[in-house]
Amino acid sequence: MTSARFCTFSEPLPYPEAVSLQKRLVDARITDGIPDTFLLLQHPPVITLGRRARTDFLLADDETLAKSGITKQFSSRGGDVTYHAPGQWVLYPILKLSQNEMGAHGYLHALEDVALNTASHFGIQAYRKDGKAGAWCDQGKFAAIGFKFTRWVTSHGMSLNVKPNMNGFELIVGCGLVGERVTSFQGVLGVETCPSMDAVAEVVAEVVNEVFQRETELIEPEDL
Repeated sequence: MTSARFCTFSEPLPYPEAVSLQKRLVDARITDGIPDTFLLLQHPPVITLGRRARTDFLLADDETLAKSGITKQFSSRGGDVTYHAPGQWVLYPILKLSQNEMGAHGYLHALEDVALNTASHFGIQAYRKDGKAGAWCDQGKFAAIGFKFTRWVTSHGMSLNVKPNMNGFELIVGCGLVGERVTSFQGVLGVETCPSMDAVAEVVAEVVNEVFQRETELIEPEDL
């Protein structure tokens, strides 16, 4: 197995700070200054628009967003419009992939596997939908994916709804999927039986090792 680092943030990190951190890590990974690194964090409430985002899928104006305590950010990732908030884990892998390891489609499939296997661990029957990125269960979509390759180094990644305030999803057409329901682990399992954020983080770290065939060392944010 390839060695890597896994870093979980205990406090939500503003989206622009997460983007700046990823850029620094991507630059370092390109030159082999650092090993592969996985970031697992939460964001304060924010709506992000990817490179292919359609602005009409953002259903609220800036004033409404401000009143709701939600910021808006444009992102260099692929994909459309999405929403992040505390209670949702976001996985940002900074991986240097060889062309023999996996291409963009294989990487997308791997991120979906992380979401599906994590959900399965907690008893959620999850699955893919043909032609659509992400992960679903019968109650709706619970994981969204949008990433970027820079000289075969990955950034951005996958969001996993554990127990965020779901109201923000009413302000967007998530990932451009008209009519799709969005849910969370809490929405499926109920408040009493939903796992804690820490419990889900531990499982994500284990699943990442299995899916990406990495042997990760746990580090703190100050060690990045």
